[in-house]
Amino acid sequence: MSGIYVVLEDRNGRFGRISLEAIAAANILAAQSGTKPTAIVIGAQTESLAAEAATKNVGKIVRIEHPLLSPYTPDGFTAALQQFIAAESPDFIVFPHTYQVRDYAPALAARLGRVLIGDVTQISDGPVFVRSLMQGRLSGSYKSTGSPTLISVQSGAFRAEEAQSAPAEITTFTPNLEASHIRTKPGEPFRGTAQTVDLGSAPMIVAVGRGIREEGNLSLVQDLAASLGAEVAASRPICDNGWLPIERQVGSSGQTVAPKLYLAVGISGAIQHLVGMKGSQCIVAINKDPEAPIFEVADYGIVGDLFEVVPALTEALKSARQ
Repeated sequence: MSGIYVVLEDRNGRFGRISLEAIAAANILAAQSGTKPTAIVIGAQTESLAAEAATKNVGKIVRIEHPLLSPYTPDGFTAALQQFIAAESPDFIVFPHTYQVRDYAPALAARLGRVLIGDVTQISDGPVFVRSLMQGRLSGSYKSTGSPTLISVQSGAFRAEEAQSAPAEITTFTPNLEASHIRTKPGEPFRGTAQTVDLGSAPMIVAVGRGIREEGNLSLVQDLAASLGAEVAASRPICDNGWLPIERQVGSSGQTVAPKLYLAVGISGAIQHLVGMKGSQCIVAINKDPEAPIFEVADYGIVGDLFEVVPALTEALKSARQ
């Protein structure tokens, strides 16, 4: 297997965490052939982006550069990538599963006569790509039957990789674009919510569920989060009740997270919540029901009354810091 490429996406001149996770997914593919993936950066002026990408865990960088590639349009990105793929004949192309990728990658796949395997959560030997179905109730496995294979990876499903010491080689590809190719007029980038917090970047999260009973009890969880230096998150019922803002919701209809520590307080573990946090490195669950589904994914479980356990944990953490 050879010719593994990963398309990186920037916002405001920097790569987000999900682009680094896409690199990690591409490296899983590349490891099966003993190679490293090639990163692709797209735009009108990509020097600084390419320099940043060159410090990541990739073999080389390709700058797909043209004045008509900024601002982003699905027509421009689709045409540029189609020309690049025709010139390079890659085996696999990995994308971060973002709003922008969902805008143009299906059109690219259609032009190539290929299928986009979207929202991939696992990659195993073969390679076989796994994605969740029906809000995580089922998993589907997909195997490539030709080239190129296009996949996008779910946020939080792969560990973002550390930078490498030696910069990678950088080359440039200039597509043949004309203004007539751009049929769309770009507007403001789509945002799901006006987020005041990016839970996806938080190293530690304390999440609260309906077991907290009422809004006035949230201070217990907020004190625990403060003692840890963690962000506060919630399951859907808490946000539906208006006890916490919607941008703090984790799950299939909220944010997908993968912190080093995810402490679930009074969360039973409905599948809609689990799909948003099961990629966490260490999951600690506090619930009085020993049969709660959250314990099936937890690394550590505390069966007990959260109104007794949480204050005790908070005091222990405060004492340890003194």
